[in-house]
Amino acid sequence: MSAISLSNLSSSSFLLTGFPGLEAYYLWLSIPFSSVYAMVFLGNCMVLHVIRTESSLHQPMFYFLAMLALTDLCMGMSTVHTVLGILWGFIREISLDSCIAQSYFIHGLSFMESSVLLAMAFDRYIAICNPLRYSSILTNDKIVKIGVAILCRSSLLILPAIVRLKFLSYCRPPVLSHSFCLHQDLIRMACSDIRFNSIYGLFLGISNLLLDAVLIIISYVMILHAVLAIASREERLKSLQTCVSHICAVLVFYIPIIGLTMVHRFGKHLSPLVHVLMGNIYIIFPPLMNPIIYSIKTRQIRKRVQKLFY
Repeated sequence: MSAISLSNLSSSSFLLTGFPGLEAYYLWLSIPFSSVYAMVFLGNCMVLHVIRTESSLHQPMFYFLAMLALTDLCMGMSTVHTVLGILWGFIREISLDSCIAQSYFIHGLSFMESSVLLAMAFDRYIAICNPLRYSSILTNDKIVKIGVAILCRSSLLILPAIVRLKFLSYCRPPVLSHSFCLHQDLIRMACSDIRFNSIYGLFLGISNLLLDAVLIIISYVMILHAVLAIASREERLKSLQTCVSHICAVLVFYIPIIGLTMVHRFGKHLSPLVHVLMGNIYIIFPPLMNPIIYSIKTRQIRKRVQKLFY
């Protein structure tokens, strides 16, 4: 980044990184990115509309799917203005307050998606391992309570680390690593004591993403144990097929996170373009793929979508 560009920044602004080396192709790049964001919005809105209008889908499994679609929709909205703003030439920098707000929504929504996926794993566990008590365990009141708990866990636990960002002083080159703001980017540029943010950020990662992943794995071990106890091969396959969509959604969410973590940790020698692409995959890929997965793999959603188009 040129010294002139940095000198033009105000003391409370940060320079957003687009796609290094591809500046001449931004207009062409904006076409696939605009298409992807349009698919994110349309796909998740379609899932929400189908669940809302089809009374047969007013069941716990689909309520959790609606939570997932709403989370993905909000994730797309939290980054579309900076990613497309860079490609269209409208935005080059972002203020500290806007950056902190965007960081809050990105990380909070990531924790929310992880929590929803855990709730969906619990739903599949009850449906397969205790089917006779499914409707009595997952009542509408309990689903509302689970939703409120997910919202509080995702929005409140992250607040101390995000609020702390406002009171740090930033003296290092104010160039972000991505087309959006992440907590780790901001503390990297801070000159103040960042031990609280580093330790608390690690705690959040372990208590949210890692713990949720471990609990999801445990739930599927118990599901597999229950399925293998079923005598009929057809019944075993039928039970496992109800989990395929959720397993795909879990993989679509966690694989980009693992990839981005590995690139940040071990890929310092890689081109900045690789970091930027991995960051965008982490943000866009799950919201894009989840509606496709559930529209293809879930029979009730697939039939209702077919009615919409035919």
